[in-house]
Amino acid sequence: MKQVVITGVSTGIGRAAAEELIRHGYHVFGSVRREADGATAQQALGERFTPLLFDVTDEGAIQAAAAEVERVLKGQGLAGLVNNAGIVVPGPLMHLPLADIRYQFEVNVVGVVAVTQAFLPLLGAKKNTSHLPGRIVNISSVSGRIAYPFMAPYAASKHALEALSDSLRRELMLYGIDVIVIEPGSVQTPIWDKAAELDVNLLADTDYFDILPDLQRTMVKQGRQGIPVEKVAQVIREALENKRPKTRYVLAREWLKGWILPRWLPDRWFDRIVADRIGFKR
Repeated sequence: MKQVVITGVSTGIGRAAAEELIRHGYHVFGSVRREADGATAQQALGERFTPLLFDVTDEGAIQAAAAEVERVLKGQGLAGLVNNAGIVVPGPLMHLPLADIRYQFEVNVVGVVAVTQAFLPLLGAKKNTSHLPGRIVNISSVSGRIAYPFMAPYAASKHALEALSDSLRRELMLYGIDVIVIEPGSVQTPIWDKAAELDVNLLADTDYFDILPDLQRTMVKQGRQGIPVEKVAQVIREALENKRPKTRYVLAREWLKGWILPRWLPDRWFDRIVADRIGFKR
């Protein structure tokens, strides 16, 4: 039985990936931040799931979880590590507290590094290991290649994850460990319920306030109509199993508007399209 670790399995992509892999014969170790979430996941996913209690910003808890997995494996190796846990800090960059921006990077970038470092030995990052090397799958976003207004901290964190993944993939060639990036667009997850609950009135005294309520409703609607989370889970399994996986799998919600045009139009042209779309007037 292949063994994988997935961070952030309480809901969304992480939960769907755990379900997909368990259906195809894997044992999943999945991280949760609360014991209650671990118990719920255990009940839903069954005996092929083991909850790991840690926050990706807690280095001590991560190391303890890695030691727990090592004890369970008894000399076997991990087939994969899926770095899925992440957060979104939205809002106009000039008005965001610096502490919020730091926390965005602490979770989405430093947290990925901390988890990866802890589990790399179990993936085969040591000479003369007794098992085949595993793979690392990092869940990025189309925002890792395209940056939209009011998403600067998130987009910057995913741009950083893209660079981190490229460097790490080349470093880990020494051990035969591959690093694959998944870049989804908007995905149908509970994150959009949280987005709908954000209080834009906190920005009532800023020049952005007039456009924010309509923009929030539009973004939430598009997100709820996004890519089925099961599709992302299937691509994660492909990244783990394909004999020659791509270095990146793009899952754009709208290929023309959401991927091709933003990347190929001149920057100034696309700036004007974005300004018109969100209602900027000068």
